[in-house]
Amino acid sequence: MAHGLLTIDCGAVVRNWRRLCEIHAGGAVAAVVKADAYGLGAAPIATALLSAGCRHFFVATVGEGRALGRALDAAGGGEGVMIAVLDGFRAGQFPRLTPVLNSLEDIRAHKGAAILHVDSGMSRLGLPPDELETLAREPELLARLDILFIMTHLAAAEDPSHPMNLAQLERFNEACRKLPRARRSIANSSGVFLGPRFASELARPGAALYGINPTPGRPNPMEPVLRLEGQVLQLRDIPPGQTVGYGGAWLATGPTRIATVGLGYADGIPRRIEGRLRGQFMGQSLPLVGRVSMDLTTFDVTAAPNVKPGRWIEMIGAAQDVDAMAEMTGTIGYEVLTSLGKRFRREYLPA
Repeated sequence: MAHGLLTIDCGAVVRNWRRLCEIHAGGAVAAVVKADAYGLGAAPIATALLSAGCRHFFVATVGEGRALGRALDAAGGGEGVMIAVLDGFRAGQFPRLTPVLNSLEDIRAHKGAAILHVDSGMSRLGLPPDELETLAREPELLARLDILFIMTHLAAAEDPSHPMNLAQLERFNEACRKLPRARRSIANSSGVFLGPRFASELARPGAALYGINPTPGRPNPMEPVLRLEGQVLQLRDIPPGQTVGYGGAWLATGPTRIATVGLGYADGIPRRIEGRLRGQFMGQSLPLVGRVSMDLTTFDVTAAPNVKPGRWIEMIGAAQDVDAMAEMTGTIGYEVLTSLGKRFRREYLPA
């Protein structure tokens, strides 16, 4: 029996998508469901979004794309849906999938529908300036392609004042002038909030769908999507001077009741969150004490007499969301979500 419960609200994901559709007035809004929908489950989430009207999905790898195609087909809605593979693939192997072409080599190898990726400053994937110049001189290289979109990826959209945003937009627009006319795709989650200049025929949000704040430093415009709870396995009363956990890092200063919960860093609870995470139980905030173990965490529940073995302590939820956990550990919400382990019992609330 799993000692962790991860509850994912598909209705909240759908409402987040609809909110992004309202804000991105330039065109359609895709759903980025790579890395198993950021660890939350691509099949149930994409199926819910499909039912809500989403027709464009992005994954990272062919394996992810094939699995998503099977899930959408099983839901009866696979026809007419674009599943784009950001990392691309060789021509002719996977006719249901649309490759994102990142280089001249990719372009030469492919025939048919595709998305062209222009590198406007990320310096990661995408056509760099010298290869764009080659395309401008040799437009016949594109003759075998049906270009569905030309896309780029913003590097600093979470900071509206960052000069890279406008610089990338200008580079992208200049690149598009050298390419055949096609629909464009610019904004990621944070880019949707940069205003109408960054609107295009297709936005590609990911993190915002899952409740991560796309506007850091401002109120989160998205709904929370998940709740993570751990089950209490044992209670222990310890005297003053008794230590808890590896290394004796935490010392009781008075009579203390410790609840041991069956989640640890193997489940995505960061080891470095020691002394910062607070569990929630019936409206009470409970400090995590001692070091996080592979399978276990320990909480001071002295002030919560209703905590019993078998009850559940919330670690991520309304009182302490994904972004809050990320801030505690010096990372980002993306990493928190994708680090969640596979040992949870998962419950999906319907859309």
